[in-house]
Amino acid sequence: MLMEQEQSKIKADIEVLKEELSDHQKLYDRIAQEAREKGTAQAKEEEKEISARVEDLRKVVDEQSAKLNDILDQKAKAEKSVAASERKVLRSRELVKAIQHACETFDSLDDGHEAKQAAEDAEEFLKPTVTLNLQCLDMRDLRKRYRQNEKNIEKTLEKYKSRYTTKTNMTIYRLMVIALSAELQNVLHNISYGKLEDALQDIKTITQKYYDIATDGNQNIAPTVKKFIGEIDYYFQEAVKIEYEYYVQKERAREEQRAIREQMRQEAEERRELERQRKQIEKEESKFQDQIGQLNEQMAQSQDDEKTKLLQARIEELQRQLASVSEQREKIVQLQNGKAGNVYVISNIGSFGENVFKIGMTRRLEPMDRVNELGNASVPFPFDVHSLIFSDDAVGLETKLHHMLNDQRVNKVNLRKEFFRVSLDDIEKLVEEVAPTAEFKRTALAEQYRQSLSITHVSENPASSSEDDGEEE
Repeated sequence: MLMEQEQSKIKADIEVLKEELSDHQKLYDRIAQEAREKGTAQAKEEEKEISARVEDLRKVVDEQSAKLNDILDQKAKAEKSVAASERKVLRSRELVKAIQHACETFDSLDDGHEAKQAAEDAEEFLKPTVTLNLQCLDMRDLRKRYRQNEKNIEKTLEKYKSRYTTKTNMTIYRLMVIALSAELQNVLHNISYGKLEDALQDIKTITQKYYDIATDGNQNIAPTVKKFIGEIDYYFQEAVKIEYEYYVQKERAREEQRAIREQMRQEAEERRELERQRKQIEKEESKFQDQIGQLNEQMAQSQDDEKTKLLQARIEELQRQLASVSEQREKIVQLQNGKAGNVYVISNIGSFGENVFKIGMTRRLEPMDRVNELGNASVPFPFDVHSLIFSDDAVGLETKLHHMLNDQRVNKVNLRKEFFRVSLDDIEKLVEEVAPTAEFKRTALAEQYRQSLSITHVSENPASSSEDDGEEE
C-alpha cells in the first residue's frame, strides 16, 4: 500500500511537471514567435531604409553622370569656339597690320579713294569675325553690363563719325575704328585671371599708338582724335574689366569649393579627435566607477567608524570627479552629434596690423587648441582671442557673422581667408548683437610682437642703452 501510494504521488508530480513543461514550452514558443516577428519586421524596415539609400545614391550617380556629360559637351563646344576664335584673331591681326600700313602710307594713296575702299573692305570683312565668344556673356549680370558698354562704344563711334566732313579724314577715322575694335578683341581673348593690370596697360598702349598714327597722318584732326581716344579708352577698359570679372567669379567659386572641402576635412578631423577623447573619458569613467564600487564594498565590510568616514569622504570625492568627467563626455557627444561648437574672434596685430580680425569656427572640446594651431601655422606671432562664443549652431552663427561683415572682407575672392577689416568698437557691437552673454576682450596683448619691437628699438639705439646702464650703476 505504501508503494502504491508513493507511485500515485510520483505520478501526480509527473503530471504537474508535464503541465509546467507544457506551459514553459508554450511560453518559449510564444517568445520565439514574437522574436521572429520582431526580427522580421526590423529586417524589413532596415531593408526598406537600405533600398531607399541605394535608390538615393543611384539618383545621385545618375545626376552626376548627367552633369559630367553636360560638362564634356560644354568642353567640346568651348574647344571648338576657342579654335574658331583663334582663327578669327589671326585673321584680324593680319588685317590690323594692313590697316596700320595703309594709315602710315596714307599720303601715297590717290586722293583717299584707295584708303576709303580699303576701309570699306575691311569693315565688311570684320563684321562676321570680330565678335568673339566672350566668357562674360555666359553670366546674366555681366552680359547685361557688357551689352550696355557695347552700346556706349557704338554711340561714341557714331558721335565722332559725324564730325569728319572730308573723305580723307573720314577714311582715317573708319580705319582707326576698325583697327581699334580688332585690337580690343585680341586683348579680351588673351585675358586671364591675375592679368587685369596687364590687359588695362595693353589698352592704354593700343589707344596711344593709334592716336599717334592718326595725328601723324593729319594734324588738323589731332584735337578731335585726342578727345575721341580719351572717351573710347574708358569704354575699352570697362570692357576688359567686365570680361575679367568672369574670371574673378570663377575663381571665387573655386575657392568656395575649396573652402567647403577644407571645412569638411577639418570637421572630420575634429570628429575623430572628439571620438578619441570620448573613448578616453569613458575609460576614465569606468575606472572611477570600479574604484567607487571597491570602496563601497570596503565600507560595507568595515566595522571601524573612523575608517568608514574616510571611505565615505573618498567616495564622495570620486563621485564629484566622475560627475565632472561625465559632463565632459556629454559635451563631447553634443559636439559630435549636432552643429554645436565655438565661434572665435581673434586678431594678430604683428602679422596683419590694427583692426583686422579673423572669425572662424571649431568643434574641438578645447577651442584654444585650434587658435594655437593657427598661431603656429604660417604667421610670425600668436593670435589674441577677443571672444569665444559657444553655440548650438556654430556653423550658422559663423555664416551669419561672415554675411554681416561681407563688405569688410580683406580677401573678396578666396572666402577661406576669414579676415575682416573692421574697427574694434564695431566688432564688439556685432558680438553683443549675436551673443549678448558672450565675453569680449578689447585688449590685444600681442606680447611677442611688442617684445620684438622693444628688442629692435634697443638694438638700433645701443648708445642710449649703454647710457641707461651707466646711470643705473
